[in-house]
Amino acid sequence: MLTAIIDYESGNLHSAEKAFQRMAREVDAGEVVVTSDADVVARADRLVLPGDGAFPACAAELRGHKGIYDAMVEAVETKGRPFLGICVGMQLMASRGLEYQETTGLDWVSGDVVKITPEDTNLKVPHMGWNDLVIDHPHAIFDGIKSGDHVYFVHSYHFKAQNDAERLAHVDYAGDVTAVIGRDTMLGMQFHPEKSQDVGLRMIGNFLTWTP
Repeated sequence: MLTAIIDYESGNLHSAEKAFQRMAREVDAGEVVVTSDADVVARADRLVLPGDGAFPACAAELRGHKGIYDAMVEAVETKGRPFLGICVGMQLMASRGLEYQETTGLDWVSGDVVKITPEDTNLKVPHMGWNDLVIDHPHAIFDGIKSGDHVYFVHSYHFKAQNDAERLAHVDYAGDVTAVIGRDTMLGMQFHPEKSQDVGLRMIGNFLTWTP
C-alpha cells in the first residue's frame, strides 16, 4: 500500500512525513512518501493534503500545480481513495474560504471557512496550543480516542460545516471550533496530528488502516 503526502509548496512537511512513516511501520500500512509527482498521486492508495498559511494562497498553490490537483481530484472523487486533509488542507475541503477574500474550495464537505470569534474577548486568535477534543459522532478515526484527549492547534480560521453530521469532533474555545470533519472516504483534521503526541499518532495509524 502507498500513502502519498502531497507536496504543493505549502508548508514544512518533514514532521508529517516522519509521523506517518513511523505509524505506517507500526500498523504495517506500507510505504509513505512525500511527493509532487502527479503520477505518484494518481497511483497512491490513500492521500494526505497538509497545508500551512492562508486559505487563498494555499488554494492558488494547489490549483497552480495542475497535474497534482487533477490527479488528487480524480483519485478522491472518481476512485474513492481515502483522503485526509490537515490544517489548511482540511479547510480546502470546504465550499469556500472567507479569509481575506472569498475563495472557492474543493466543495467536498459543504460549508465555509470563517474566522474564529471567541465569546470571551480575552482569548487570543490565533487559537494556538493544546485543547480537548469533544467527539460528536463515532468514526473509525477515533478508535482508541475519547472526548477529553488533547490535540495541538495553530489556526485563526475554522470550518463551519452545513451538515452537523459531517462535523465529527470539535473543541471549546469560548464557543465551538471544528476539529474533525468527514464524509464517505474523506476526513479532515484542523489540528496537527503529527504534533499531537500519542493521540495524534494513534489517529494517523487509524487513518492508515481505515477501510471506508
